[in-house]
Amino acid sequence: MFAAMGACAPLESRAQQSSPEKAPQEKEQILWQKLEATINDADHHLDGVLGVAILDLSTGQKYLFHADEVLPTASSIKIAILAELYRQVQQGKLKFSDLYTVQQADLVGGSGIAEALTPGLTRLTLRDVAALMISVSDNSATNIIIDRVGMENVNALLDSLGLTHTRLRRKMMDLKAAAEGRENIATPREMMTLLEDLYRGKVLNKTLTEDFFKLLSIHKESYIPRELPEDLRVANKPGELEGVRNDSGIVFTGNRPFVISVMTTYLRHEKEGGAAIIRIATAAYQMFDRLSRASEFGRVISPHDSSTP
Repeated sequence: MFAAMGACAPLESRAQQSSPEKAPQEKEQILWQKLEATINDADHHLDGVLGVAILDLSTGQKYLFHADEVLPTASSIKIAILAELYRQVQQGKLKFSDLYTVQQADLVGGSGIAEALTPGLTRLTLRDVAALMISVSDNSATNIIIDRVGMENVNALLDSLGLTHTRLRRKMMDLKAAAEGRENIATPREMMTLLEDLYRGKVLNKTLTEDFFKLLSIHKESYIPRELPEDLRVANKPGELEGVRNDSGIVFTGNRPFVISVMTTYLRHEKEGGAAIIRIATAAYQMFDRLSRASEFGRVISPHDSSTP
């Protein structure tokens, strides 16, 4: 049974906001309520299961909707794989410049660019392989990284962060493992927490944290940024499987960056799952963009604003 635990999350502090000094925060709560209404409507019209977790990185305020349900991650698990690669580089166990020669045995379904490379001859740095994993979600590249860092080490990193429901349990395109129920899984809340911990430097030092998000921000076909400004920085990783559409990332909206994880499963039509993610991400961005550019009373000042005071 689902616990609709997120529906009231943005409203938790309303009872404490009766004094005039807290009026601006109360105004913000109204915007959160409108975002909540949009998400509820998206859920109502989706023939499938929806989970959402949104975090304001400036204030710590959260919105959680079915956020503790364990759902398939598809390729969004690659965020955790990438984090462990960076951690091992920080520990000196690996170097981004380490070279790897692509082998025929590495190639699996969903290989994308790797399938066009020449096995036995093409040499890539580990960072190049990681870039293929993130930018085009290359599954062969992902499996190379998993073999190099160790599946058990990815899960140990997640354990160290208290993310006990997020698990890498199989390599990419291992249909036998998937049929046996060994799916890669997470909850929206834990995907949100993983990204927050990375953002706040709890996993990597400052230099590697910046490089991690630089790599995760490489342009890719995904849902969160689909209707957002082209020059907006979005560090995200989508995921797709039959009946599953996901996307998790950080949207760097001015001085109000936010984390968003939207996961859908049991979809009757996958296209509708993607559309729900786009709608929710766009509504969240529109709210945080206004908060970023507004005064405490809600006056939004844009560079082109020349209206009379």
